[in-house]
Amino acid sequence: MKKIMVVTSTRADYGLLRPVIKRIHDSDRLELCLVATGTHLMEKYGNTVEEIEKDGFPISHRIDIMKFGSGEYETAQTIAYTVQVFSDLLIKDRPDMMVVLGDRYEMFAVCTAASTLSVPLAHISGGDVTVGAKDDFYRHCMTKMANLHFPSCPDSTKRVIQLGENPATVHNVGGLGNENIHNVPLMTLEELEESLGFENLLPFALITYHPETQKGTKPTDEMAKLLAALDKVENLNLIFTKSNADAGGAEINEMVDAYCEQNSHRAKAFFSLGLKRYLSAMKYTSLVLGNSSSGVVETPAFGTPTVNIGDRQKGRFIAENVIQTTGETDSILAGIIRGLSDEHREICKNVTNPYYAGCIASEEIVKTVTEYVYAENNTIKTFYDL
Repeated sequence: MKKIMVVTSTRADYGLLRPVIKRIHDSDRLELCLVATGTHLMEKYGNTVEEIEKDGFPISHRIDIMKFGSGEYETAQTIAYTVQVFSDLLIKDRPDMMVVLGDRYEMFAVCTAASTLSVPLAHISGGDVTVGAKDDFYRHCMTKMANLHFPSCPDSTKRVIQLGENPATVHNVGGLGNENIHNVPLMTLEELEESLGFENLLPFALITYHPETQKGTKPTDEMAKLLAALDKVENLNLIFTKSNADAGGAEINEMVDAYCEQNSHRAKAFFSLGLKRYLSAMKYTSLVLGNSSSGVVETPAFGTPTVNIGDRQKGRFIAENVIQTTGETDSILAGIIRGLSDEHREICKNVTNPYYAGCIASEEIVKTVTEYVYAENNTIKTFYDL
């Protein structure tokens, strides 16, 4: 048996990694070593490690790294500390390969420890571009440390190769979120309303807003403009999922809590809906609103009208169901009005999903990882020239 370590640090990456984790867990050739870290272990972010436990996956290690706060300097401290503690872990429990997803600063630190210790890396969702977030350069750094690559669309595949990665190691498998949409049994509307504690939920907007960490503006100023736009929209209920642990995220969450308290007749906030509730909400919502990657990557599969605010996701391939706005109140409001229009709903019914690659993503990932760890591979990489 070959040991595969999968590291998950947020509610978002776990939801995407879940089918990969299940296939590794069920494999008769692979041993799953699952590591929960980051905001999974934090009460103020919903103790989302409990979602992993409910799914029945054994957690091999719980690594608490979020000890320093969420400012820029504190983020740098977290990166340094994460390199240290994961280096210690990998010395004690060395896997044959580590699987990681995305672009978070803590995952960049995990990959730094692994690559320094010559642990082969499989990286999911490399090659994306998100101009408005520092995640952009963390993601590309992770690509350069990885041995196998599983981008989510043709544009990202091309970028990974442009970064000097051998095309033989780059596999466009599509977005894992699409696999979840087709395989996770979704709630009925009545079940969703009961679970959320929200009668007569329709129509509603599903809202997630994270700081734009590259922009240099105050996240609270950005959020104030979004809330001001929502104040001008009538007859629309609001379901917020709270911000992540980026610098400024805690302040955004405080504003969301205050807004929901002032508008308790139509607004509720959750740290995490969990995968099933979140996808169910995406199915029934009239509009996805904010700047989360799920609004760009996952909504095309549902044909859900979406308003993407600002530059956090700038650079990703945008399907026709997504309306792009600036972060100014008037622009956001115009996007909401257009997104709720019958004309845009018709467009969404026929949207082509750019994040579907014609395969079962988790199956291709685990198959390729299995072949890699059982082959005689040299982990020394060379730059692939175009």
